[in-house]
Amino acid sequence: MPSAVSTRSPRRARWRDPAGWPLRTRIVTTMIALLAVLGLVVGGTAELYLYKSLHKTIDRELSDVEKRVTGFPRYGGKGIPGSLNQRSPGSSSNDEPPPGTPIKAVLVTVTSDGTFTGGLVTFQSPSTENTTDRGKSTYDEFTEEQVDSLRNAIPESGTAVDVDLGGDLSEYRMISSVQDNGTVMYIGLPLQDVNSTLYQVAGFTGCVIAGSLLIAGWGGALIVRRTLKPLDRVAATATRVSELKLDAGEVRLAQRVPESDTDPRTEVGQVGAALNRMLDHVGNALEARHASEMQVRQFVADASHELRTPLAAIRGYAELSRRSRQVVPDEIAHVLNRVESEAKRMTALVEDLLLLARLDAGRPLAQDPVDLTMLAVDATSDAHAAGPSHYWQLDLPDEPVTVIGDGARLHQVLANLLANARTHTPEGSTVTVKVGAVPNAAVIQVVDDGPGIQPDVVPRIFERFARGDSSRSRAAGSTGLGLSIVHAVVTSHRGKVGVQSRPGQTIFTVMLPLGPPPVVPTAEQGPQMLHSAG
Repeated sequence: MPSAVSTRSPRRARWRDPAGWPLRTRIVTTMIALLAVLGLVVGGTAELYLYKSLHKTIDRELSDVEKRVTGFPRYGGKGIPGSLNQRSPGSSSNDEPPPGTPIKAVLVTVTSDGTFTGGLVTFQSPSTENTTDRGKSTYDEFTEEQVDSLRNAIPESGTAVDVDLGGDLSEYRMISSVQDNGTVMYIGLPLQDVNSTLYQVAGFTGCVIAGSLLIAGWGGALIVRRTLKPLDRVAATATRVSELKLDAGEVRLAQRVPESDTDPRTEVGQVGAALNRMLDHVGNALEARHASEMQVRQFVADASHELRTPLAAIRGYAELSRRSRQVVPDEIAHVLNRVESEAKRMTALVEDLLLLARLDAGRPLAQDPVDLTMLAVDATSDAHAAGPSHYWQLDLPDEPVTVIGDGARLHQVLANLLANARTHTPEGSTVTVKVGAVPNAAVIQVVDDGPGIQPDVVPRIFERFARGDSSRSRAAGSTGLGLSIVHAVVTSHRGKVGVQSRPGQTIFTVMLPLGPPPVVPTAEQGPQMLHSAG
């Protein structure tokens, strides 16, 4: 059963994980988070203090109202004023609130037998007919349900509590006062102004905190960015070094972190100084490696050059002895044939080593137009003559494919690939040479239907003296340098070479630039690109 493929964007997943954030983002985010927590603590503390302060104030006002309307201290009162007439449930009354009762206050008196009077204190506007009427306070009477809710919500201990009276009345701060005759008086003041003040202060505080966080985030980002500029320069130096080609040739590590960014008193300076020391060590190691390589290459070149003369002499003397008019015993003739054969093989090996040494030394190649289609025809014809037991095929385009390079060396590339296919496949195998072009590159492919290459050999197939199993042995005189020469020549032409192999099919792909600047696809893309182009 195929596994489900995640469709989440990598960028979105990265931003969900703080571990993948840049350092400056984490610093600024942490700073803003700490400031936000600090702002919430300060704002919450201020809001709580204001809440308690306003409630203490309204509790004092509530106590003062209680004293005014009862005429006695809050505790130990002996009765209520006669102006608070009692009435039976359901009866109407035009009683006026006691003097000193604030407008919008709640004043309800419940006697021991369940009768009640009072409600919401309102102001009745003066009559327009009576000019002496100045208006008066009156009640918006409560219903029995409202009175029952007061009795259930307000304790008779005299403790002030917040009660939501519902409707237009909203929240009230209320207390109960029990008189000597058993009458209970419920007194309340509206909390609308208190709540409004708390909301306004909370909103203002929130806006101030949000604005402060924005300013702090903007300023912090600028400060952090400026502070981490040296780290960016250190990273830029490391990036430039990482882009250098260090695997071959002479390498000069001229990149260094500026002295201003190597102050050991700072963390960034310590990183910069450590990077400079590392680059010094790497530079010294690369110089030593290059010097050693040059010595080996020079030795190989000199030895190969010097060996050519004695090998030619050995071959000449062997051939001369075979042409002698005197009868040579069969045993001596066989020995001379073996000497000549091995001398030829040694000569081929020396020539290959000398060519590799010259390519490693960066000897310039010819820059002439080379028709790869004619090159393929000639090389395949030569391979057919050398291996008539194989089936040789050509797959050429209608138009010639031309590149700029060294014709002799490119011919050697194709000849080595065909010789490799002939040597390491059984008789009767089919070898196909394909030539084509893809955007920015010419493609040459050598395909055979032999037993294939072992998977553990493929990664090192282009190394010098690399050999596979017995099916790809040196029985036919292979030196193990043919494919390394292919790789060296193609690389010298700014091209790429690769191989894909499985039992029954092996494909060697050579990609050569069609012109400057070289933008050559990878050799592994060659088969698919040629297939799509065809």
